Amino acid sequence: MSKGLLVVSFGTSVAETRIKTIEALEKDLAAAFPERKAYRAWTSSIIRRKLRTSGELLVDSVEEAMERMLADGITDLLVQPTHMLPGGEYGKVTTAVQAFSSRFARLKLGKPLLTGKADVAAVAVVLEETFSDVGKDEMLALMGHGSAEAEENFYLLLAEAFRKDSRPNFCVGTVEEEPGFQPILAAAKEQQPKCIHLLPFMVVAGDHALNDMAGEEEDSWASMLRKEGFRVECILKGMGEFPQLRAMYVEKARQADAE
Repeated sequence: MSKGLLVVSFGTSVAETRIKTIEALEKDLAAAFPERKAYRAWTSSIIRRKLRTSGELLVDSVEEAMERMLADGITDLLVQPTHMLPGGEYGKVTTAVQAFSSRFARLKLGKPLLTGKADVAAVAVVLEETFSDVGKDEMLALMGHGSAEAEENFYLLLAEAFRKDSRPNFCVGTVEEEPGFQPILAAAKEQQPKCIHLLPFMVVAGDHALNDMAGEEEDSWASMLRKEGFRVECILKGMGEFPQLRAMYVEKARQADAE
């Protein structure tokens, strides 16, 4: 059978972070499965349309990529999403895979980064080790996207994992849905850190990181915290830049392929 690998991401219009995160993930996954021809798809129709209209980049939807692979003669397909958790965007992938399942001789779907407490604990350790230089008199605040569709609130689970690891100064909030920004502000007021380091808990450091987190607008996290008198430093690195987390995605794909 002719084998294919489809790496599915949400997408980003920020080229710099795309290269460092999405493309880094694609390269790691392609290297892990050299026998498979690699393809790309993004689930965000808005970003795909924006880049297509500007002429900057042409990226398939999941359905378009699958049609392309069928036309190329792919019969054995492994699909690995780079989404953070099983929310609405991952749901788009599962729906497409189900619709195409009968058209491939073999079709396997890997899981997103966070699917259970073991994943959360592993990610917590990676972040704790990566940012071990953040002192106890400082704070690391993670900005997640938020999801109404995920069955579990992985952001709250991650915050709990940090507390269990004696890292109460590692805090988690979201742009949308629960828990929102409030846990970050509450922790800052309680702990009174000498510096708050803001980090996007997203695969890419894209629009949310640049604007909602680090932007100069008065409603960005950085602006709101500075207004409260805190010193703030923004770390514009997406989770896809960390090799240990990319390795977790590779392992997800290996598990799916072995089923």
